[in-house]
Amino acid sequence: MASTIKNLSDHSNKNLINIAHKKFAIVVSEWNEQVTESLYNGVVETLKEHGAREENIISETVPGSYELSLGAQWMAQQPEIDAVICLGCVIQGETKHFDFICNAVAHGLTRVSLDFNKPVIFGVLTPNTLQQALDRAGGKHGNKGDEAAITAIKMLGMQQKIRQ
Repeated sequence: MASTIKNLSDHSNKNLINIAHKKFAIVVSEWNEQVTESLYNGVVETLKEHGAREENIISETVPGSYELSLGAQWMAQQPEIDAVICLGCVIQGETKHFDFICNAVAHGLTRVSLDFNKPVIFGVLTPNTLQQALDRAGGKHGNKGDEAAITAIKMLGMQQKIRQ
């Protein structure tokens, strides 16, 4: 659903599990840092609100969104990591660079998730303008970081349910 219709910070509490003993890795792109820092804060705050322990939240930065896939892979291959949340922002420009980067990141993160059988969450904004990014990183449309954290929790809940 489009964020102009739904606030990214609104979510249902359906399928949320106890995450006190879950370990989360957050991989954050340094590019568009003003945006990604806000997304990161949203993830951390939301995870803590739902019971994650601070010592179970680790983070690493990568230079840009393109590098999120490899960063996610390095984190996902750590057996103690339960879920990886990837945060980035690729703003549409005048060239096809945007299309190549967004496509590569989406495919790369999907592959890491499937290869390691762990939730790898796509918390990457793909707006047309910086203002649209800010609106989705704690602005008028909420925070995609909140949504990414809730998605990780819900996917861990589904995994737990299936394994029982």
